[in-house]
Amino acid sequence: MVGGVLQIAGLFVGGIGMIGTFAVTGMPQWRVSAFIENNIIVFETIWEGLWMHCIRQANIRMQCKVYDSVLALSPDLQASRGLMCAGSVLSFLSFVVAIIGMKCTRCVQSSWQAKGYIILTAGLLFILSGAVELIPVCWVANTIISDFYNPMINVAQKRELGEALYLGWAAAFCLIAAGAIFCCFYHCCEKTRSYGYSAPTHYPTHSQHLHSTTESSYSKSQYV
Repeated sequence: MVGGVLQIAGLFVGGIGMIGTFAVTGMPQWRVSAFIENNIIVFETIWEGLWMHCIRQANIRMQCKVYDSVLALSPDLQASRGLMCAGSVLSFLSFVVAIIGMKCTRCVQSSWQAKGYIILTAGLLFILSGAVELIPVCWVANTIISDFYNPMINVAQKRELGEALYLGWAAAFCLIAAGAIFCCFYHCCEKTRSYGYSAPTHYPTHSQHLHSTTESSYSKSQYV
């Protein structure tokens, strides 16, 4: 019962993390224009993402344009594009492996060990995908914060943390949490399996001891 709840919880949390990873990869709100000092043009907001940049005017009209070349991106966004694609693939693969492991729930007893390995693989993949997603999100956030407090950078070029970064942290946390849940399930399965296969020690009962004593006495009386 507890194992089934852990599997469902892990799959649910992992699914949320996977969907969040896909959303973060496609969202343009990685870097948002900052309204500080002389930059008070508040009716125009600039968004910079991994694939496009958008200009939103007075919450009415928004224009987006895909980057003409990868070289037009800053180094942190260039690396983030590849890492987020890898994280998306890993999260999807983790989800599929977890579903395969759950489908083996009603397998025969001899397949419990194989099922445990599948669940463990899914858990490790979930943790790996969360770690891969954390790298670009934290990298871009660190670059934004460093540039924001750098006096050598023009005010118009300074940016703030976008919604995609916050969603990326949440999605990475969900993926790592799902991996931890599946690893805990594997640990519970191993403990149950080792306990079930441990042979109990049998001690002779009183009737068995009396029966053996009677047989030995009978065999002795035959030789007298």
